[in-house]
Amino acid sequence: MRYLHTMIRVKDLKASLEFWCAQLGMVEVKRTDHESGRFTLVFLAAARDEAHAQSTQAPLLELTYNWDADEELTTGRSWGHLAYQVDDLYQVCKTLMDAGVVINRPPRDGHMAFIKSPDNVSVELLQVGSALPPSEPWISMRNTGSW
Repeated sequence: MRYLHTMIRVKDLKASLEFWCAQLGMVEVKRTDHESGRFTLVFLAAARDEAHAQSTQAPLLELTYNWDADEELTTGRSWGHLAYQVDDLYQVCKTLMDAGVVINRPPRDGHMAFIKSPDNVSVELLQVGSALPPSEPWISMRNTGSW
């Protein structure tokens, strides 16, 4: 067995791609439009995994956009979060904040932060290697909303 991907439904494909690609740095590796079923599938890879994505050796995130759906997207209690390692947690969080993304759980410990996608998917960001030294403004920031 090999892990392939996680699928999440998205309400606004453009806003979701802005979040996952432009703000978080993931890379679109495949897209298919299904006219008869009226949906689009977009597969994303973390930037470091992009080279392996074409050979299906990297786990992917599948965004499923149903063209005509007008449903509220919610998560169940069994759903947790997606997790990604980053080279500089503080810089990633600053870049996301500058783009208007709320840092729900700031990286006060220099190791972990949580954000949410436009579709309310919880995303954990983890510092690669050792935690960064705690510093401001992160130490003083409170949690916002749920994560």
